Amino acid sequence: MWEARAESLPREELERQTLEGLRKTLGHVLANPAWRRRLGGVEPGDIRAIADWSRLPFLTKDELREAYPFGLACAGPERVARIHMSSGTTGNPVVNPYTRADVEQWASVMARCYTAAGVGARDVIQITASFGLFTGGFGLHYGAERIGATIIPSGAGRTSLQLQVMRDLGATVLTGISTYPLRILEVAREEKFDLDSLRLRVAILGAEMWSDDLRRLIERELRVATFDIVGMTETGGPGLGIDCQARAGIHVWEDHYFCEVVDPETGRPRSDGEEGELVVSTLTREGLPLIRYRTRDLTRVLSRERCPCGRTHLRLDRLRGRTDDMVIFRGVNFYPQQVESLILKQPGVGHEYQIVLDRAPGGSDRLALLIEAREGFVETTLPRLRSDLKQFLNLSPELTVLKEGELPRPAGKSVRVIDRR
Repeated sequence: MWEARAESLPREELERQTLEGLRKTLGHVLANPAWRRRLGGVEPGDIRAIADWSRLPFLTKDELREAYPFGLACAGPERVARIHMSSGTTGNPVVNPYTRADVEQWASVMARCYTAAGVGARDVIQITASFGLFTGGFGLHYGAERIGATIIPSGAGRTSLQLQVMRDLGATVLTGISTYPLRILEVAREEKFDLDSLRLRVAILGAEMWSDDLRRLIERELRVATFDIVGMTETGGPGLGIDCQARAGIHVWEDHYFCEVVDPETGRPRSDGEEGELVVSTLTREGLPLIRYRTRDLTRVLSRERCPCGRTHLRLDRLRGRTDDMVIFRGVNFYPQQVESLILKQPGVGHEYQIVLDRAPGGSDRLALLIEAREGFVETTLPRLRSDLKQFLNLSPELTVLKEGELPRPAGKSVRVIDRR
């Protein structure tokens, strides 16, 4: 462990720290009149128990966008050391100002994440996440510096060069978005690159939903152990949590973040083990503290007991989708990751796919699934995929088979759903 005492605190001590952190965060945000107005007069002394926190209103991404750029920030310009923001493709971006203490906090939780994945000072870490306004690359960099590892800050794209650098500089750890290893494998096939020449042993991946089947594919073909890291711009970037080598769930660093799981429709708390929407409050962030932020990510609490790795912090299930990613087609609700899992089970079908929804001339909804054929594609593949889609998801899409490489390969997150309705 990176911070052994903090990561293995007894449950009672963790809950005491949580209550103290919630009160401290509440007191901090109340110095901003915008926060005071939206919280309706509540004071830190009103939070006598953790359960009292659920009386506070939720915070949404739309509210953060409406507060652009610094309406809900809680640190003046003289204290801000960094500014990151979300892409803002569908409206104002979410701006997150970091104080120097926030940058230190980020480095600390990222160091914990690396250590949980078995990464240490002797490793060579290649960071393929982008550097810039996006949070990913910098958080991965700060954590790698903190543990004393060698860093290759290659950034996003240029996959041929990434492979060359990976081999020639002896990278042992790959970090980046969840689907990037698929692009690495694709380019390696195209260029007949010898994957056996790599020293990679670990891949720390996040920023996108990725199914268990996709995880197994990456581990099998790239011959690495993968680790699922979670976090987002609003919470301060990657580092909210990660799964450990015990593979018993994603550890959330409870001394920095308080997590709730609620019913996406009613907002009421879900019991441990029940799937719902993840809600995050920050306990130690200064620039943009969060109180009950609705992430739209779907998960469940797996355990609050000590993990086989020795850590005692809350464990969440891997994120299973997003409330805003759900696709509704003719009364059937499904998530892209469910389709992905079925596609990856078919022989000779590539990893890229797109779900396209539009309206037929008669006005009814139409669903098309675009896939790519690669080596090993056989005549029985399509009937089997059709059968699986019908049996497991009750879907009968129009299937279009393209040549490998015909679907677009974006530099960032993959576009899985196009809805033209």
